[in-house]
Formats: sequence, C-alpha cells, structure tokens
Amino acid sequence: MAFFLRKKTAMLQIYLLAFVAAVRAHSRLLPGSCNFESNTCGYTSDADFTSWTLHRDGHFVAVETASDDAEGSSGSGIEPKREATGILLSPSLEHDEWSCVRLVYQIAESGHMEVLRRSEGRSFDTPLWSSRTPSDSWVIASVDLHNATEPFRIVIHGRAGASAGSSVSIFEIHITPGYCLECDFEEPHLCGYNNQWNVNVNWYVGGGGVQLVHNGLPDDHTYHNRTGHFMYVDSSYAKTFKEVAKLVSPMATMPMSGCLSFQYQRSEERGNMFTVFTRDRLGQYQELWRAEPDNRVDFISPPGEWIPVQVDLKAPYPVQVVFEVGFNSPRGGHVALDDISFSPEFCNKDTEPTFDPSIANCDFESGLCLYTQDRSVASSWRRVSVKPNIFRNGDHTTGAGSFLLAHSRLGPRSGYVSRVISPRLPGNTRFCLRFFFSLRGFNQTEQALVVYLLQQGGRQEKIWTQAEKSRGIWISADVTFQTSQPAKMAFVSTCRSFWDCGSVALDDISLSLGDCELTAGFLSTPLPGHCDFEAGLCGYSQDKHRDAAAWHQRRGPTPTSYTGPRGDHTTGLGYYMYIEASPMLPGQSARLLSRPVRGTRGPQCLRFFYHMYGSGTGKLRVLADKDGEEVLLWQRSGEQSIAWLRAQVEYQSQSHHQIVFEATRGSSVRSDIAIDDIMLDSGPCPETEVTVAVGSSNEIE
Repeated sequence: MAFFLRKKTAMLQIYLLAFVAAVRAHSRLLPGSCNFESNTCGYTSDADFTSWTLHRDGHFVAVETASDDAEGSSGSGIEPKREATGILLSPSLEHDEWSCVRLVYQIAESGHMEVLRRSEGRSFDTPLWSSRTPSDSWVIASVDLHNATEPFRIVIHGRAGASAGSSVSIFEIHITPGYCLECDFEEPHLCGYNNQWNVNVNWYVGGGGVQLVHNGLPDDHTYHNRTGHFMYVDSSYAKTFKEVAKLVSPMATMPMSGCLSFQYQRSEERGNMFTVFTRDRLGQYQELWRAEPDNRVDFISPPGEWIPVQVDLKAPYPVQVVFEVGFNSPRGGHVALDDISFSPEFCNKDTEPTFDPSIANCDFESGLCLYTQDRSVASSWRRVSVKPNIFRNGDHTTGAGSFLLAHSRLGPRSGYVSRVISPRLPGNTRFCLRFFFSLRGFNQTEQALVVYLLQQGGRQEKIWTQAEKSRGIWISADVTFQTSQPAKMAFVSTCRSFWDCGSVALDDISLSLGDCELTAGFLSTPLPGHCDFEAGLCGYSQDKHRDAAAWHQRRGPTPTSYTGPRGDHTTGLGYYMYIEASPMLPGQSARLLSRPVRGTRGPQCLRFFYHMYGSGTGKLRVLADKDGEEVLLWQRSGEQSIAWLRAQVEYQSQSHHQIVFEATRGSSVRSDIAIDDIMLDSGPCPETEVTVAVGSSNEIE
C-alpha cells in the first residue's frame, strides 16, 4: 500500500510539473497567437475575398473550394468546382523584438498558402513564406518575423484549387519571442525540428518520464528534472558502419548571422561522432562544429552534466541547422541535445563581421568606385557615356549614364590588354558575381572579355569567359566562384590584332555572398510591386474595356525591322512587354493595368525602363486610375533612343488605385513600344530624374 501511495505521489508530481511547463510555454505566446477553439482571436477575413470559415468542432479555420452555381448546372449533384481565395488578417501587432510564427496548417488536394507582412504606410505586403505542397495531415511551418518599430499585420493568403475536396486550413498560430532556430523541445511541435528517418538510428524525444524506462538518459537541461524534454539518439539498433541520425531545424526564412548555442551530452562509450552543419536550399552542407574525438572535452565535465557549446553562424541566405550523429557500432552509446538558442551577436567579440560584398558593386555613374586600373599595361578601360540616340546603345543603368569601354580607339600597337581590378576579397568564401557586358566588332573572340581571380604570388585563375554573342546589346553574366585565399577580381579585355579589336563595354557589377543559383532561388519570388516579366505578368492584366489592342510578352527582337528592342533590359536574353504596331491603327492604344495598389499618406516611387525606337513611334503614358478617375503621372512622345531608358516618377495617393501603362501607335508600323523592370516602392525616389535631350549622333563622351 505504501509503495502504491509513493508511486501515485510521484506520478502526481510528474503531472504537476508537466502542467507548470505547459503554463510556462503558454505564457510565452505573443499577441497574434490563436488556437481557434471558440473564436478567431481578432483575425478577420478580407471582405473582398472568400471568407475563412471557423470549424468549431475541429478547432480550425479553412477556405474550401466553392461549387459553381451558374445556371445550367447538370443537376447530377456533381457540380463543377472553382477556385476559392481567402485573405485572413491578424489584429494590429507591435513586436519590437525578433519573433517566430509557428503555423500548423494543411493543404488538401490542390491549393496555395502564403504568409505576408503588412506594414502601415506601404502599398504592398512583404512575402515571408509560401507553400503549394499538399498533405494528408497537419504540417508545421516556421516563419521568422524581424523586429519592427511600427505596427503591422500578418496576412495569410489561402487559395483552394478547383479540384474536388481542395481546401486550405489553419489549426494553430503560435507567435513566440526569439528565433525559429531556437528550441527547448517542451512543445509537442518540437519547434518544427524533424528527424530525417533512418531505418536503424533516429532522434527521439526524451524526458517526460521516459527516463523511468531508459535509466541511462539524463535529466533535461531546461528544467533540470525528469519531466522536461530533450532530444536524444542512441546506438542500440546500429547495424552497419557509420549509421547516421540527423535532426534538422526548419529552414530559416531570412539570412542569419550570430551565435548559435546549445547543450549536449555524450555517454562514456566511444564510437560516435557528433557534428553540426548548415544546409542551404541547394542541399549544400557546411560544417559549423564537431565534438572532440573520444570525448576528450567531455571529460572536463562530470558524468551526467550538460556541456554548453557556442559557435558562430554566418549565413547571408536562408539555411537549416543539421545536428548529425554517426555511430560505428551498437556500442556507440548515446548523444542528447537540448536548449538550442540564437543571438544576433557573435559568440566571440574577436570574430570578424560578415564581409560586405557590396564594396565590389559599381555602376560607374560617379567614377570607378573601389576599382583600379592596371597601369602596367598599355591600354586602359575608359569611363564613357553616350547620349540617347538612334544609332548606338547607352549604358545599362539608365540608358544615359556611364560605363566602362575597352578598345574604343585604336592605338599605334597591333595588340594590347585592358585590365580593371576589384577591391580585395576575403579567402575561403563563396561569391556570386553578376555584371553586364556588350560586345561590338568584327570578331568576338573568347579573349574579348575574361574575368580572373588574382591571388598572392602572382597566380591567376580564370573564372569566366564570354561565350554569348552580344549583338551589341547588354547581356547579364552570372558566375559562382570560391576563394581559397584573399584575392581580387580582374576584368581583362585582350586585343591581339586589328580584327579582334571591336569595343567591349562593362557595367553594373554586383557581388553577393553564396551560390548564384542559391541567391537567384532566394529572390525568385519578385518583390512586391516589382516585375521583370521573366515568370509571367506579376498580376498585370490587359484593359480590354477601352480598346482591342493588347500588350504582348516577348523575348528577342520584335518582328518589324528598325523598331523595338533587340533584347530585354533584365538580362538581354529574357522577356519584356511591348505593343506590336503592325496590326494596330494609327492612334490606337493598348493599356496594361497593375493589380490594385493600396494608398498611403507618404510619397511612392515608380521606376521602370522603356524602349521607344522607330521613325513612326507614338506615345507612352503612365497614369494612376482611382475608380475610373485617371491622373497623368508621366509621358513621352516620338522616337527616344535605340537604348532602354530609365524613367522614374514620384507621386502620392491616399486611396486605392491602379497603375496604367498606355502605349499609342504612331503614324507607321515602326512604332513598337516596350517596357521592362517595373519597380513600385513606398517612399520618395532615391534621386531626381534627369531629363536628357535626344542626341542626333552616337558620339562617345
């Protein structure tokens, strides 16, 4: 009887401690959290879209595929379905510290869910996370929210597909202070961490009374008792050499740089390897930390003590953290893990700050930036500009600015080399280099433009050479390279004979950290208000109510000679929008409408590139449409240049409106008008637009 009472008392203590842990976890929830048990906690549906429905029996909200009730339905009971889109808005939130949104959701059959951030005074919502992956059960998403000084709302955009049974549902929204990487493993969702399944060895949840069975496992670190939770992996079922168990964090939704901390234990048995990696979206691993072999460091702490680890993390793009344990035999013991945390400050004050690659960026508008000329060679790159004209291309940045030019005039020698050199880059770093080049001349050889890495001791490594025929237009180049030691980039143009010496132009050099494919993937979703037409129209649509003419998406030159661009502005090989003048009548217009733009009290800046080349060119106007009332923002008439020119206009509108691009055909078929790279941002324009008169020659200045 006494044994029974002692056992009952022990179990009661366990339940009480578990209850206290649950209360502590709940007290950490920030405003905006909701479990949808009896209400929506201040979340509301946007009245212009399908309403999210609260299912009280299942404690969730959902957007479900709607039945098409149009007349003429079959009456069979199996009616056609149509997509349903719902927008759920959180109450106004004020989080002055970094926080993490945990979203428990499900996409059934077909659908799409997106989480965005809506800030006061901005016309567009900022995308944070999205998914199109259907599942048969609830799934956890983790979304980082950076600290804000102004109120904001969380916007959840759900779209249920047209197939039967499609829905998008949300079971819980938990917002907690701190980073999504952080976890004490006390919550059932484990902070979105998941075990990468292995047949023989896996990470499991320890604690909560599990130690009563597995006496070799420690107390947890968070509460220092047997009811708290932690993660562990043991070698009991290891069958083959180097059995590996991986515990993977949720993918960060923002770049992360700072100090990663965690607590771990290793049993006294030898034969396990404990390593921590980062893994990027391409699946590339980078080692952060490795436990000392044979538990050398572990002997410093008494048996059963948790060992703290701090390691600097530098990730200028989203990554996952992977905790990996490998065993050589079933006698490899166990490894336990608890209390993962993150700080934006580096662990060691002597740690060098993350290198700023922007020191190697240059558009040559105000000089050579931090680039230098190699004076040991006979010829130099020249910084030049070309006024807008109908014969020769201008720069890539604005169409009327400056760029670098090699071989622009022949010298007394039959051959020479032009070299421009970047500032020094650190070693052991992966970079993505992007720049624009344009070649003109008789013979575009491989030596016309080459990029080298200049290393200590005079060694040089070729990292890029042009293979694309430029056709006199600006073409973008991307190259990923790794520095093993500090190095400089050199852009080299070589002329061996008169027949090789055309002109080589260089502009808009930019450098970023990481793989080009990785950074391109991170930025594959266009920023709100931005559109380069590479992956569609970004919500722009044709206005068919005013006229029958339309804008067309195209790549390469337009069909009619002596009018239109020869390539797009974004890459030279991509897409742009244009009007084809041939089937249009003089004076006929085509209108392209943006998606609705929210009004703001402050200024807004619209920037875009336009192309108006052709002897019969008509007119291009940009308007703001406010419920049918149109305000002229900008216009140009007649032939402007053979180059893409940048336009920008600053305006204010406190009401909802749409941006309208209206192109009007001129007197002849040589009236193709094109636009590309539209950018609409809240706030004033960065600089005043300079109006440049159209030149009548192609002189280089």
